[in-house]
Amino acid sequence: MTTESTSNPSKSEGVEPDPRRWKALGVLGLIQFMLVLDITVVNVALPRIQDDLGFSQSGLAWVVNGYILMAGGLLLLGGRLADILGRRRLFLLGVGLFAFASATCGAAVNPGMLVASRFLQGVGEALAAPASLGLIALLFPDPRERMKALGMWGGIAGLGGTLGTVISGALVDFASWRWIFFVNLPVAAFALAVVPRLVSESRMVRTSARPDFAGALTGTGGLIAVVDGLLQAATHPWGSAQVLLPLLGGVALLGLMVRIEAVSDSPLIPLEFFKNRTRVVTNFVTLFFSASFFSYFFLLTLFEQQILDYSPLKGGLSYLPFGITIGVGIGLGTALMPRVGVKPLLAAGFFSCAVGLFLTSGIGIHSAYASGVLPGMIILGLGSGLCFPAIGNASLHEVTGQDSSLASGVQSAMQQVGGALGLSCLVTLGLRHAASQIHEGVLPAVALTHGYSLAFRIGTVLLVIGGILVLFLLEHVSAEPRDPVAEVDDLDVIKV
Repeated sequence: MTTESTSNPSKSEGVEPDPRRWKALGVLGLIQFMLVLDITVVNVALPRIQDDLGFSQSGLAWVVNGYILMAGGLLLLGGRLADILGRRRLFLLGVGLFAFASATCGAAVNPGMLVASRFLQGVGEALAAPASLGLIALLFPDPRERMKALGMWGGIAGLGGTLGTVISGALVDFASWRWIFFVNLPVAAFALAVVPRLVSESRMVRTSARPDFAGALTGTGGLIAVVDGLLQAATHPWGSAQVLLPLLGGVALLGLMVRIEAVSDSPLIPLEFFKNRTRVVTNFVTLFFSASFFSYFFLLTLFEQQILDYSPLKGGLSYLPFGITIGVGIGLGTALMPRVGVKPLLAAGFFSCAVGLFLTSGIGIHSAYASGVLPGMIILGLGSGLCFPAIGNASLHEVTGQDSSLASGVQSAMQQVGGALGLSCLVTLGLRHAASQIHEGVLPAVALTHGYSLAFRIGTVLLVIGGILVLFLLEHVSAEPRDPVAEVDDLDVIKV
């Protein structure tokens, strides 16, 4: 039996918080850990996947980018669908789809099957991730509790990205690359069984017939085409048809998406969403952070395996200090945010990451792990740990229950799109630089290392720019409770 309420309990005085909220946070965080894990978990396994399934070098990149692009391109649609159709319902649907795609990834017998399954995994994340964050925003109506919960959730997501390389290395060395996908199945099954018991259904008041599917599809297609063009630039001239056609086609599709959104009765992102400066600035600088963060993992993994001749397990274990320091940064950030606010922590996180990435850019073919890799890794891990909870809170600044999943979808989309653009742009620039040096007679190992260093230095500049934008444009975000009378009573909550 269901009962309906036309008021948001998070805004009503005298309503006790849901006693299941911390258990629910644990399960939702576990799923987010799994979703983010699958972005980086394939990096260490790529050489084995290429050998087993016969991937070409250019086709292999789609094992990573296929997942990222589908997730990033459809997250806005997923967030809006969660708000309209029900956050718990979309979360469960997304997790179920992700589990099915994980099974077909692990069972892949050719490149086409694996890439198609990775695209389907991305769709699953696009449905589950924004619904998950939207549920957390509603489970914790108290501002201080919400800040702590979002910090923990963001930290868990960050750890997922970090530990993906460690878990992948162990599974590849001791079992098979297929288990990096099969390991998702018991986690998904646990969430599907437990979440309905811990989380009540919630959705926004319906104000329009349906979300803007055309805008979502043209936007996703545009991103895929742009990234394909940038990746083609690594091996083809910028003026070639292989580069220009997907780039121009992608830009045309993105322009069409903007046009569709402008005239739509139910756009994916209502114009009112952009009136909050803190959310806009946070989502914009997230592009810089994610571009540097994802490129760091991808390029450092290649450097360790191709130049330093690390095994998959050794390469994965080399990231353990990153996991430890990012955990320390998450703890510091979560503890300090209610006291000092988001702005100083986020700026400190960006500048710390810039220092760490700059130190990493000093790598050479004879670099030792302790002196060449570890110092930058520790500082970058600490800075990233400060950034994750701060970004999570600032991206939901003054979000109402009506748009909680939309706001989380925007933030998740910026992470994914930033990662995809970072991989395509920074990796392309690094590889082109290496190719030009090889053409001049430089040894391939030296040239590749110089290319990686260049990409790290470009990432450093992006992080410095992001930190400056945070300092000058971000508003002060604290855990002070808002006036419930001033908020619009806009959420229709269904409790089971």
